[in-house]
Amino acid sequence: MPSRRVLLATAAAAAACLGVQAVPAGAATGSGEDTQVVSRGVKIPLFYNPPAELPAADGTLIRSEPLPLALSLPTPDGPLPGTATRLMYKSTDMGGGPVAVTGAYIEPAARWSGTGPRPLVVVAPGTLGQGDQCAASMGLEHPLSFNGRTMSVGYEDLAIYRLLAKGVAVVVTDYAGLGTTDRLHTYVNRVDEGHAVLDAARAARSVPGASVTAASRVGLYGYSQGGGATAAAAELQSSYAPDVHLSGTYAGAPPADLTAVTKAIDGSELAGALGWSLNGFLQSDPALRPIADEHLNAAGKAALKDLSTMCVGDALFGYAYSKSTRWTTDGRSVSDIIGSTPALQDFLDSQRIGRLKPAGPVRLATGTSDNLVPHGQARQLAVDWCRKGADVIYKPVVLPGLGSALLNHVTPLLADQGSAVDWLADRLAGKAAQDNCATLPVQP
Repeated sequence: MPSRRVLLATAAAAAACLGVQAVPAGAATGSGEDTQVVSRGVKIPLFYNPPAELPAADGTLIRSEPLPLALSLPTPDGPLPGTATRLMYKSTDMGGGPVAVTGAYIEPAARWSGTGPRPLVVVAPGTLGQGDQCAASMGLEHPLSFNGRTMSVGYEDLAIYRLLAKGVAVVVTDYAGLGTTDRLHTYVNRVDEGHAVLDAARAARSVPGASVTAASRVGLYGYSQGGGATAAAAELQSSYAPDVHLSGTYAGAPPADLTAVTKAIDGSELAGALGWSLNGFLQSDPALRPIADEHLNAAGKAALKDLSTMCVGDALFGYAYSKSTRWTTDGRSVSDIIGSTPALQDFLDSQRIGRLKPAGPVRLATGTSDNLVPHGQARQLAVDWCRKGADVIYKPVVLPGLGSALLNHVTPLLADQGSAVDWLADRLAGKAAQDNCATLPVQP
C-alpha cells in the first residue's frame, strides 16, 4: 500500500504540474454576514455567509455574482467553455428547516444542437471534504489550492467541461453546509443532498443571462457521494420537485447502504470519510450526540473535530488507513457500535436509497472491483429499483482489482465518464433509453 510520504509526493508533483494557486492565511474572527470566516488558513469569500432570513420558496435564488473560471479561453465571441456565475439558493434540510446552499451555474459557449430549449445538467460532486474551502464552486475558480494546511482539488471540473462542450448548461451544487459558513456539511445525507440537487435546477432558471427555462430538460450527474445525491434526487423528484423536468440521471458508485459503506471505508485510504459521515449524522440529528459522547474517546473526538475542516487531500495525508477502533472507548469499531445501537441503526436505515421508485431513466454504474463504496450494495440498488418497475440501465464496469480500495473506486469513474456523459446527452436530446432489468440477474 502507498505510504503517506508517497501520497504527499504525488500531490506535490500534481500541484507543480497544474500551477497550484496559493491561498492566504488568516484567523477566524467570528460569524455573521460581514465577518470573514477562515478555514485552515483559507479566507472564505463573504458571498458564502448566508443572510439571517431566507426566502420561503425552495430553489429561490438568494444572490449571485460573476465567477472567474481558472480554465477559460477568451475569444471574440466570449469565453470558452462558457460564462460562470456563483450562486446561493434556498433549499430545505432533512428536518424541514430552511437552508442556504451555494453552487455555480455555467452558461456554455457551445451551441445546443438538440431539439427544444437548451437543457441543464445538475452536477452533484463526489467527496470533496467537509471544510468550507473544499466547495466545488470554489474548485472552478481554483482547481488545485494548497497552503501547507489544506489542499482542495476540483476534480469534477473534467465532467463539467465535457458537458459544456455539448452545449449543455451546467449547475453545480455545493450541498448543504459545504461552502456556506453557517453550518457543518451533512455528508451523505440523502435528503439534504437530494433537495440541494433539485433546488439547484430550480435556481439555475433565475440566474442572470441563463438560457435555460422551466421547459428545459434536466439531467443529473454524480459519482460516489454525487452518485448517492443524484440517486436520492431521482427518488425525491416526484414529491419534492415535480416542476423539474427530469429526463435522465447518472448515478455512479452510489453509497446507497451507509451501513455497508461505513464498514468498507474504515481503515482504507479514505478513512477520513468515516469522520465526515459521523459529523454529518450528528449535524442532522443532534439527538445522537450523547451516543457519540459515550463511545468516542479523546482521540476520536479530536479526529472528528480535525476532519470537520479538512478536504480530501488533507484526509488522505492525515488519516489514510486509520481504524476507528482507535477512536472508541472500548476498542470496538464504529460499525460494531452501530450494529449494537438501535438509534444509530434507525438513522442509517432512514438514509437507505432504494425504497422509492426513481423518476425517469437512471444509468447506474458501479465498478465490479470497487471495495470502497462496495459494488454489492450499489448493484443491490439496481435490483431494488428494478423490482419497483423503474427504468434502470445497469452498467457494471468490469476492471481488475488494483490492490488499492481508492483506485478500485476512482478508476471506474474515469473509465466510464465519457459513456456516461454521452448517455445523459442523449436523454437530454429526447432519445429514449432501454432498461436492462431483464438481464440484471446474469450481470456481475
